[in-house]
Amino acid sequence: MNIHTRVKSRRTEHHLGAERDHFDKQQLSSISKAINNTETPVKEKHARRIILGTHREKGAYTFWSYSQGFPLGTSSILCWKFCHVLHKILRDGHHNVLQDCMRHHGSLAEYGKLWSHLHDKYGQLVALYIKLLCTKMEFHVKHTEIPPNLEVKDEVLERTAGTDINNVFQLTVEVFDYMDAELKLAETVLRQLNSSIAVSSLTSGQCRLAPLIQVVQDCSQLYHFNVKLLFKLHACLPADTLQGHRDRFREQFNSLKTFFNRAREMVYFKRLIQIPRLPDSPPNFLHAAALAKHVKPVVVIPEDDDQQDDDDDDPEPLIEVSNTPTPSLQSQPQVDIFDQAFGPPNGGFDERDLQIESLKSELELLRAELEKVKTEAQRYVTQLKSQINSLEAELEEQRMHKQRALVENEQLRMELEATRRRNAEHESLQGTFLEAERRAQSTEQRYNKLKEKHTELVASHAELLRKSADTVKMLSATQQTQEEVERTKQQLSFEVERVKQEADMKMEEQKFDLERLKRELEEKMAEVTRVKATLQSSEMTSLEMNSSMTALQAEKERLMRSVREKEAELSSLRQEAQLQQSSLQQERERSSRELGELQGKLREKTSVEEQMKKKLSEEQFALLQGTIAEAENIIQDAVSKLDDPLHIRCTSSPDYLINRAEATLSSIDKMKKGHGDYLRNMEDSGGLLRSLTQFSHLAADTIVNGSATAHMAPTDQADRLTENCRGCATQSLQYLKELKSKNTLQRADPASVRLIVQKILHLGQELRPKGMDIRQDELGDLVDKEMAATSAAIEEAVRRIDEMMNQARKDTSGVKLEVNERILNNCTDLMKAIRMLVIASTDLQKEIVEGGRGGASIREFYARNSRWTEGLISAAKAVGWGATELVDSADKVVLHTGKYEELIVCSHEIAASTAQLVAASKVKADRSSKRLGVLQQASRHVNEMAAKVVASTKTGQENLEDKDPMDFSGMSLIKLKKEEMESQVKVLELETQLENERLRLGELRKKHYDLAGVPMEQVSERNGDTPSPVQQPRPLNMSPKLSKPPLGRKPTLSQKPNIPSKPGFK
Repeated sequence: MNIHTRVKSRRTEHHLGAERDHFDKQQLSSISKAINNTETPVKEKHARRIILGTHREKGAYTFWSYSQGFPLGTSSILCWKFCHVLHKILRDGHHNVLQDCMRHHGSLAEYGKLWSHLHDKYGQLVALYIKLLCTKMEFHVKHTEIPPNLEVKDEVLERTAGTDINNVFQLTVEVFDYMDAELKLAETVLRQLNSSIAVSSLTSGQCRLAPLIQVVQDCSQLYHFNVKLLFKLHACLPADTLQGHRDRFREQFNSLKTFFNRAREMVYFKRLIQIPRLPDSPPNFLHAAALAKHVKPVVVIPEDDDQQDDDDDDPEPLIEVSNTPTPSLQSQPQVDIFDQAFGPPNGGFDERDLQIESLKSELELLRAELEKVKTEAQRYVTQLKSQINSLEAELEEQRMHKQRALVENEQLRMELEATRRRNAEHESLQGTFLEAERRAQSTEQRYNKLKEKHTELVASHAELLRKSADTVKMLSATQQTQEEVERTKQQLSFEVERVKQEADMKMEEQKFDLERLKRELEEKMAEVTRVKATLQSSEMTSLEMNSSMTALQAEKERLMRSVREKEAELSSLRQEAQLQQSSLQQERERSSRELGELQGKLREKTSVEEQMKKKLSEEQFALLQGTIAEAENIIQDAVSKLDDPLHIRCTSSPDYLINRAEATLSSIDKMKKGHGDYLRNMEDSGGLLRSLTQFSHLAADTIVNGSATAHMAPTDQADRLTENCRGCATQSLQYLKELKSKNTLQRADPASVRLIVQKILHLGQELRPKGMDIRQDELGDLVDKEMAATSAAIEEAVRRIDEMMNQARKDTSGVKLEVNERILNNCTDLMKAIRMLVIASTDLQKEIVEGGRGGASIREFYARNSRWTEGLISAAKAVGWGATELVDSADKVVLHTGKYEELIVCSHEIAASTAQLVAASKVKADRSSKRLGVLQQASRHVNEMAAKVVASTKTGQENLEDKDPMDFSGMSLIKLKKEEMESQVKVLELETQLENERLRLGELRKKHYDLAGVPMEQVSERNGDTPSPVQQPRPLNMSPKLSKPPLGRKPTLSQKPNIPSKPGFK
């Protein structure tokens, strides 16, 4: 390689270095102007220069190296504009930008978490933007075939999705998540801003709206991806499996359409982007032919004609093509005496100038490397300072924890002192002891946390030491560079010596050619001069590097001093932690001593508690005696009314007497149970007191109502009933007398009272009216017939529903088929639930009959409980009729000849009928019966199925109804006012119709009660009036035909008369 080639290569290296410096300066200028704290949108020219810079260097190394110095965690506006620039770089930058950005994915996510916890006007926006960028990077790293600008052909999307349906399903979910992140950011920005012209014209509003341009570009492509992928999924999977995907797409479609419409109305976007229009309704994925109607939305960015820069920017080009001098300058070599004598060497090039230029370029390179070293060292220093600041914050936090622990220890000590003063109460003493133990545990937990924080600080100190070692390594590398410069200088001196020796040898060998020898001698002398200049420049460079090394050494000393200071602080913190540990240990010992004292006082309190228990037993017995005395007074008062002349005018019905007698028998059982509980625990007489009070009132009611019933009974039965009432009072007083004494308390038994009350119950049943004896023999058969007819009606309903479902599948398709199938499936489930309810009711009815008939036959049991039987028959008819009506309504709805409201009303009617059947069955059922629990569970299941029928009906009605959009954009103010008045008139008319229909419904229900055999007088009696002594039962409908039952009617025996517990008699 000759001198000319070496000179050209060195000049090229010099130009490349200068060009790199110019590129770095220009990138730094563009980045600093694009990302700042000013609330203005990012200028397009600055972002364009940064993007072209990524294409020049084939990555984003320069961008990230400068961006790491920005305070992204303290300035929300700066972080927002940084995210905007990063979004542009990801979309339009070099393809290697994605890999460079993924290296900083973790730090970006941390900034997002930080801003999500800060309440700043840009904080939530920054958190959502960072989440969007992280989602974007993760998606494109996973699917490398799709570039970050999402502009690919459909063949690439098909190849990415592949043929495996699981991969297509997963890709669809990821695109949905991608779209959700985009739409969430857009909705939040638009929610914070008003869409008026004034807001979008301000720089503060434009600063937030500017990133939405990239969001619009992304969303249009993602919407196209979703449509393609969903059609592909529907071609391979059933529609029911993809119901969730269709719902999610519908939500995203509505949100995206709203976002596009609002953005299209803003003045800011009209000159920057042309936003596409989406169709009025989402594509129908259930029909594959709908794919042909899909049109891919295209976003158009108009060309900006005015590309003039601001006054603060230099009009220099982004990339300097060449800094080489012009050929005219190169072709003018300097003429000196040597050139005049021997001519210009090397074809016009001055070798000394070339050597000087090369040395200067090497010097510039060394300076650039030194600057890089300084910059790197400054960056490490900044990182160390930030870590030191974080450690100082942690130290401050530990001091606060320590202070808080001391305060809590002081509070604990004060509470222990208060515990000593409150040692008179056992329960408060025990609670304070538990509180003290809990606080001691919490104090120990805090100590463990302090210990863990200390361990973390030690680890942080070790990390700082490692960072210091890295800095030392860097300094050693700089020293090695200096040593290489020294070696270069020695090589140059050796080269000078060698050149001198060669010149001497040539002078001795070639004396005969003096002209040539002189020329060579001059060349050697010029080379010696150049080498000397090189040595001088190298010495200057060495001096500059020595000064740089001195500065770096000083910086190292300063860092070492700061490290030693932090070590001193860590040692002081360690001492403080040890002191805290010793204080906690002393506090624990003090707590253990106080715990021993408290245990001693607890033993004292135990003895006091024993005495209090004894006193409590005596007080409970005294309270029992007072309650018994009051009960005796109540019963004696009832007995005195038997001989009162005023009582002769009072009457009562046998049904009410039977009700009171049954309630008295139930209270006797409770009283016996309370007596046993009191004998087992003499300190608690609550159950016995409650049962005694209830028994005294119920026994008095039985005695008084028995005497009142005897006033309307035949003489013989009246005398027996009166004597039994007196005997009930006598036996009750005898039992209460036994309870008053401790000697007879153990053997007190209410069996005699039960026997006499049962006699009163039998006499009341004998006195009941016998108006239904003529047809009572048929009641048992009628119950079985009605239950069988109900089961048959339900089976027929299930069969008809299956036929309707098959017919609907043949006649309908699409959304109508889906709605009809859902309604009919829910109706089938309801019929199955009703069938299980009828089976459970039949089983419970059999249990009631077997348990209550005794030695009588089943027909006699039904005849004896005729009113309950009538209620059961009515409930069974109501269930069967409701099932038939539900099937008819469903058939009409499927054939589009009926109304959805009829189906909803039938579902409510079935729920009411099943409730009537459950109520009729519960009247005589045992409360602890398992079959009763099964019946109640079946009733709840029927209600749930009826609710599902109503819900599916309403949902189907909403899906099939065509709701025309309300478009008032073309109306004038007067036209709108007129339409408003007409709408108000229509609302008033509908309200009047609703009120009239409600009145009509009330009259229909009254007439229905009359036709069902329930006079309005009896309806009012069930609402709270005094019952008549003799109530005529309604005639039974012996026909097995299902008829409309009474609405909301329950069996007669389940209605409790609304009279006082101690009625006043006239």
